[in-house]
Amino acid sequence: MNYNWNWSIFFDPSPEGTGTYADMLLSGLYWTIVTALCSWVIAFVLGSLVGVLRTLPSKAANAVGTTYVEIFRNVPLLVQMFLWYFVMPEVLPKGLGDAVKQLPDAPFYTAVVCLGFFTASRVAEQVRAGIQALPRGQRMAGTAMGFTTWQTYRYVLLPNAYRIILPPMTSEFLNNLKNTSVALTIGLLELTGRARSMQEFSFQVFEAFTAATVLYVAINLVVVVCASLLERSVAIPGQR
Repeated sequence: MNYNWNWSIFFDPSPEGTGTYADMLLSGLYWTIVTALCSWVIAFVLGSLVGVLRTLPSKAANAVGTTYVEIFRNVPLLVQMFLWYFVMPEVLPKGLGDAVKQLPDAPFYTAVVCLGFFTASRVAEQVRAGIQALPRGQRMAGTAMGFTTWQTYRYVLLPNAYRIILPPMTSEFLNNLKNTSVALTIGLLELTGRARSMQEFSFQVFEAFTAATVLYVAINLVVVVCASLLERSVAIPGQR
């Protein structure tokens, strides 16, 4: 294969006029992390709410939760990204739609909302599974203590369910982090988008995507280590 390797390319000035190619990739890493964290806040809060709805003794609540999960879980993420970015502003009232189109960093906000709603459907299933994995006696104990349904979930069920589902929730967070790469299709210059730009400017495709791969692996390993420490700190004594 006739390919000219050039690992010093990262220290060459970028064609953007500010910094080097390494700075370009680090800028992409910054937007990847910020997008992942902001969307995870939405996913965790909304997913927990939907997961609770799926375990309530109410057919209406179950139906709402199930409908949400089946819609957002079964439509490909790329399709949802396009719907949020291209279609949603057109179906909103004209004034609001125009305001959304003119938002600064619109791709970022769109990616955060899209990833948040998409990942929430998966988090909801984790929360539902965690609650249903608890012994029935825990729910009954909350009732016996005079707790309302909300208090039973808040003080009894959810704290224990989160302990159970922490490992799969870590996997969902990592998936969410990697799914930020889909946002390059709507113009967000996250890590994959920056690597692609570097490749187009310099024609050093292997160096660009090797660096992106190393950065993805590094940030994922940091998340795994932090999650392991968190799992150890919240573990119930005597269960491990």
